[in-house]
Amino acid sequence: MAVNWLLMCHGLVTLIVIISFLCGQWPIFQGTPIERLHHFITFGAYDYFLRFVGFVFGDKARRLVIYLAIIGATYYYIVKSSFRYIPGYYLGEVHKYASLLAVGIGIVLFLLTSFSDPGTVKAGNVSEYLLAYPYDNIIYTEKECSTCKIPKPARSKHCSICNRCVARFDHHCGWMNNCIGEKNTRYFLAFLLWHCLLCVYGAIALALIIAGRFKELRIAYILTVYYGVENSFSSLTPHVAQWLLNSYNTQFLLMVFLVIVSLLLAGFFGYHANLCRSNTTTNETFKWEDYISWQKKLNEARASAAALKASISGMSSEAKRPESKFKSFFRRSPLEDTQVVAKENKYDKGFFRNVFEVIFPLSTRSSFLHTKSKPS
Repeated sequence: MAVNWLLMCHGLVTLIVIISFLCGQWPIFQGTPIERLHHFITFGAYDYFLRFVGFVFGDKARRLVIYLAIIGATYYYIVKSSFRYIPGYYLGEVHKYASLLAVGIGIVLFLLTSFSDPGTVKAGNVSEYLLAYPYDNIIYTEKECSTCKIPKPARSKHCSICNRCVARFDHHCGWMNNCIGEKNTRYFLAFLLWHCLLCVYGAIALALIIAGRFKELRIAYILTVYYGVENSFSSLTPHVAQWLLNSYNTQFLLMVFLVIVSLLLAGFFGYHANLCRSNTTTNETFKWEDYISWQKKLNEARASAAALKASISGMSSEAKRPESKFKSFFRRSPLEDTQVVAKENKYDKGFFRNVFEVIFPLSTRSSFLHTKSKPS
């Protein structure tokens, strides 16, 4: 009886933690312990952990230590709780080594993204970058970097954190403690895709381990023959769930965690893959939003001024026959005739060329190194 109460308390605490993590920001939980627990899990505990790691290892190595801690702890719990069931009914011995290799590749991709040059613009290569990325005179115009004191190529940005100009700047990634730019966008995308697939692989492997144990222990047979449970999905489900939480709750929770992380990584990868498809960066997305918003306001202001001018000229002219209410009701507003602002991405060269440019950056090609600046 004591064991059952312990399992119930464990399941209840786990459920509260999961609900707090996923749903703590919902309006229904505002001002409740669920909201406070959500804040502690997503911000408070993480902030204290960051400070502790930064104090022990230093700020530069902090993100690396956190990443290794997360992936190492997850892999350790999977090994400790599940490797004794491999080989099993559905999984062979090879998955012990395949999983270790997959984690190792993920760490290599993290290191490549974190410590590789994102495409630093210097005085020695600025002329080549100026020719590789011409100004579109819309969101990029000719100017000088006020910090580096060199011409600022189009699509570049000076990162205040790294204190350098980065070609084809996308964003500064706090997890990597590095900028994502022209040279390492490919590593960043590979990192996201690989870790998404790694989480999917881990979740499927854990599900197959549980399914294999269900098959090997003949749980359905025991429930139907020895306990008289009806052989139907609705009847077996609560008993199977009880067996799962009693015997394999660690594997189940790890599987849920991996599924949630894989969905987050899939969304993040999909967003950046779509940017690469159109040869756009995160930084340019915000620039275009600001430009289009400004142009819309400018067009509306021009239309309003034109309408006001026409109204004043009409009042000063000879009196006209008053317009009927029916016509005035269906008359178009001058704001409806404002010009539609369209995004004109000069750097979009088509799907295949855009993807090729990400995989093989312009600065890594031999033609880039032999480019000479045009005479002034």
